Amino acid sequence: MSGSKIRSIAIVVLILINGLFLGLIISDATEDARAQRESLENISTILINRGIMISPDNIRTDSTIRAMRTARAVEMEQTIARVFLGDTVVTDQGVIFSHENPEKGSALFYSAGHFGVRLNEGVITSESDSKRTVIRLLEQMGLETDALVTVYNRDSNTEVITVLSAYRGVSIFNCPIEFVFVGENLSSVDGRFVSGIEPIENGAEISHVGAALLAFLSAVKDEDRHDVSCTEIFEVQAGFRYRGVGAAGEGVIDPAWRVRTDNGVFMIDDATGEIWVLE
Repeated sequence: MSGSKIRSIAIVVLILINGLFLGLIISDATEDARAQRESLENISTILINRGIMISPDNIRTDSTIRAMRTARAVEMEQTIARVFLGDTVVTDQGVIFSHENPEKGSALFYSAGHFGVRLNEGVITSESDSKRTVIRLLEQMGLETDALVTVYNRDSNTEVITVLSAYRGVSIFNCPIEFVFVGENLSSVDGRFVSGIEPIENGAEISHVGAALLAFLSAVKDEDRHDVSCTEIFEVQAGFRYRGVGAAGEGVIDPAWRVRTDNGVFMIDDATGEIWVLE
């Protein structure tokens, strides 16, 4: 048999083997998706039977989320201050850094990522498109965030645009940032951002959403807990919650769940089932 025929046969065999492996992978993925769907349907049925309406289609999971460490990044704080205030005089107050520009305003940065900016009138204007202005400022600040949420108070001519800090497309639920416009003028920016994110060796991975929802159900049915109640869940989303662990700004973002209901928005710690009211 010639060498060219042997090579042709070998190629055909390799193609068949690769096709077999691909078929097995697709089969496994299909079976995993089916099991995941059944699992979400089962937990939804449990909630519905206990008086809480929910659709499995409204549960957004992410098996790749795991705990990460964070650290204070003074350089990022300087960048953010420069975006709003230009050149500033910086005062180091230990865990608080103060940035001042008499012509434009001031900014304070705290060790756990909290910050606040106060602007003089006319320094930054929305030019009739506040959302686009906020998106541009976030890009200049170098912050990754989630979708914008706008609340407009016509009586006071005030518009508040809120975003959530995020990491690689995953929301950090307890790290909102608020941009307040009075008329067309950006008046203030307040919130928390997370910086210096690095993997933790053997960091806790997010578990199945069922455990979190059962903890939420237990809280809703707990007669002694009056801050958690609902009759319908509109959305369940996997993400992070931030917690500080050191005076110098060290922290952790842990796997968590956000539950949006007809009676508010709640955050559930994935590891402990502890629940906080977000809105």
